[in-house]
Amino acid sequence: MPNNEHFHTKSRKRSRSFSKLLKESIFALLGISFLLCALLVVWITTIKLPDFSDFENRKVSNSTKIYDRTGEVVLYDIHADIKRTEIKTEDISPYIRQATIAIEDRNFYNHMGISPRAIARMLWVAVRDGYASQGGSTITQQVVKNALLTPEKSPIRKIKEWILAIKLDMQVDKDTILTIYLNESPYGGNIYGVEQASLMYFGKHASDVTIQEAAYLAAIPQRPTYFSPYGTHLDDLEDRKNIVLQKMYEQNMISEEEYREARDDRITFQPRENSYGKAWHFVFYVRDYLEQKYGKDQVENGGLKVITTLDWDIQKEAEEIIKEGALENERVYKAKNAALVAIDPRTGQILSMVGSRDYFDTTIDGNYNVATALRQPGSSFKPIVYSLGFIKGFTPETILFDLPTEFSTNCSPSGYPLDGSGDTRKCYMPVNYDDTYRGPIAIRNALQLSLNIPAVKMIYLVGLRNTLDYAKQLGISTLGNASRFGLSLALGAGEVSLLELTNVYATFANDGVYNKPVAILEIVDKDGNVLEKYTKNQTDVVPSQAARTLSNVLSDVEARLGTNRIFNFGERPVAVKTGTTNDYIDVWTIGYTPSVAVGIWAGNNNNVPIDKSVAGQVVAPIWRKVMDRILEGTPVEYFPAPEPTPEDTLPIFRGVYCTPGDVSTILRYVGGNGGAGGPSDPEYHLWNTPIQAWAQVNGCAYAGYTPPPTNDGEQSTDQPLNTQDPFWGNYFPGGDGATIPQQFIQQPVEIPTTIVQ
Repeated sequence: MPNNEHFHTKSRKRSRSFSKLLKESIFALLGISFLLCALLVVWITTIKLPDFSDFENRKVSNSTKIYDRTGEVVLYDIHADIKRTEIKTEDISPYIRQATIAIEDRNFYNHMGISPRAIARMLWVAVRDGYASQGGSTITQQVVKNALLTPEKSPIRKIKEWILAIKLDMQVDKDTILTIYLNESPYGGNIYGVEQASLMYFGKHASDVTIQEAAYLAAIPQRPTYFSPYGTHLDDLEDRKNIVLQKMYEQNMISEEEYREARDDRITFQPRENSYGKAWHFVFYVRDYLEQKYGKDQVENGGLKVITTLDWDIQKEAEEIIKEGALENERVYKAKNAALVAIDPRTGQILSMVGSRDYFDTTIDGNYNVATALRQPGSSFKPIVYSLGFIKGFTPETILFDLPTEFSTNCSPSGYPLDGSGDTRKCYMPVNYDDTYRGPIAIRNALQLSLNIPAVKMIYLVGLRNTLDYAKQLGISTLGNASRFGLSLALGAGEVSLLELTNVYATFANDGVYNKPVAILEIVDKDGNVLEKYTKNQTDVVPSQAARTLSNVLSDVEARLGTNRIFNFGERPVAVKTGTTNDYIDVWTIGYTPSVAVGIWAGNNNNVPIDKSVAGQVVAPIWRKVMDRILEGTPVEYFPAPEPTPEDTLPIFRGVYCTPGDVSTILRYVGGNGGAGGPSDPEYHLWNTPIQAWAQVNGCAYAGYTPPPTNDGEQSTDQPLNTQDPFWGNYFPGGDGATIPQQFIQQPVEIPTTIVQ
């Protein structure tokens, strides 16, 4: 019993000691907390608010400048020609105020300068994902951020922003804060404030804008360069404008009728004034890159020095030639616009980018950068297909018969549906640009003459999926799914950009070594820190033998025939390919030497066709002038020679298509997508039928026609060729005619009077 009392006595003593320690700890924590709060209050009270009365004359001290590759020519100074007009609250349309609040800060009139919910959400994201979100700023916070704080991003800076926002909200009424925001916000390029933006974009004061115009203005400040009406993302601007309108409708600021009317209409913006700057399309291409990587604040206020890859001497010449040529083409050929890209193949550096004939010409949407837009390349895509063929083992001497050929296995060789529906849309029988068929022709000549049927055969042989994967490796990022195109991809059915396709040719020029196109050599911040510096990052994409073979073919003056005058550079070898879409909307010429690749597009932004009778003459002369200017005074460079075709190569790979007693399609030896070939290939009878018809007429012993086997290996009794069809019946046993259609008589290779596409 005494022992138990002693135990309980000691327990009570320990309990009292613990309670005392706990109380002391609590008082200590309270004291520390009180001291910290006091210090915080003192710190807060020492932070002074600025004078917000004179924003019009506020100087931006850290201006970002964009230079050419020498670092001496200023292409663009972000704040060199700032346009800002401060106005009073009553001079700003209620639509502008409503649209801005709807998209930026719907609770603006109800919070105390900050949004606790937005802050909580930001902190939760920071804890969950390990980084601090920059979203959730109220309009008041954005005013504070733009007026007081540096572009750096840190927790202390964010806390200052919150505190100052609360103080500002306590001392300045809401309407004034909103007016400050609208007078200060960037609206693209050198345009600041809604008054200047309204005058620039709509030709009216901010007090007079419509609901639709107000929605555009509210859409821009989130990413001013990206959403600028003078940039290249007009569809994205339209989408964001519609989001603004939807939020205005949801917040009962406008009626449903007003919402639908403003949503469904698109307006024409005022032309941009030709203010300070050079190489406008390239500058906005660079600025968009900078904002995506470093953020708008850093670009606007970070004092960056950006040394680009642009060669100002080449750019000046290119702009002059493009404008002169496009104006002449508009007069003669109904082709109003043109664009250019020049790339150094050894580095991927963009030497010149001309997005239109005139950035400020509103009659052609001149601010739209066609150099980065998606257009169909026509035959200028064919070198991708043929170079893959060279990788697979085909040679420039390989024979591909240029005859009317049906490629759909749902149809007969004569182009009629096998199901008897009569719906020829199920069939695919391409034609050449000149409606002429040349019979057996080597790949070298087929590529130089830009023949369609051999190109479609080649993409079947190398494989459509292989071609798409290969194009992606070459830097083409826009083709997507193979099912969108089918074999017509060989003829340029997929959309690509002039920038990416020109860089593909630059890869061929660089012996098959790929460089990603780059526009930046160096970026230095205001403190002298190097943020980014160009370094080579190369990838072997095309085996050197295939790249050299392609360059050898594309620079073969003799194979060019009628094009050799305009594309003949004498001793200097220059590889070149043209392209025209079937609808005569897009016309291309892209060519290269080992040191420069130049691509030019011509046509109309609105897809109005040009004069089809002269399609080849629209862009080739412009391209030649640019190449002459660039190459003038430079040493002649030669492409490395490819290895010769081995002697033991199959005869048809060496140009021998007519052996004793036999003329046959190449599918006898190799099948589609690298298959074994032979009569079991799905395309065999489609290709072989016109070849046999040609052979019966043109001098080689008729080899006969063997139907493809059935699944059990026996010869099919269901002859896929309708011998009673008047198109084919004259060529096979059982036919009842003797007249030979003209298209099956071997055509001489005539020298075109115009430039071959």
